[in-house]
Amino acid sequence: EVQLQASGGGLAQPGGSLRLSCAASGFNFRSSDMSWLRQPPGKGPEWVSVIDSDGTTTYYLDSVKGRFTISRDDAKNTLYLQMNSLKPEDTAIYYCVKDGRPGRIGKRGQGTQVTVSS
Repeated sequence: EVQLQASGGGLAQPGGSLRLSCAASGFNFRSSDMSWLRQPPGKGPEWVSVIDSDGTTTYYLDSVKGRFTISRDDAKNTLYLQMNSLKPEDTAIYYCVKDGRPGRIGKRGQGTQVTVSS
């Protein structure tokens, strides 16, 4: 059974940083493309970033370019999202997704809440 558990969310001040992690199990992580998806309050979901199985980062949402960095540790079956220079509009529930990207739904796990507020 595919399991994806995101963690590391919380309350951050504007300009602050958070590092999200996603522990994956139940599938071959190292051969899977992985991504982060977020859903802001009252809005639809939006893809944040995608990293291919070979570690190539293939997509960033325009509004997070230069601030967020996606990475993966295949030895630990873990996906990461380093978020710097956080803005209130980054407030959302963040989900990690197996084999998902813009145009392809993939398998979403449990999310973690990120709130950016002073």
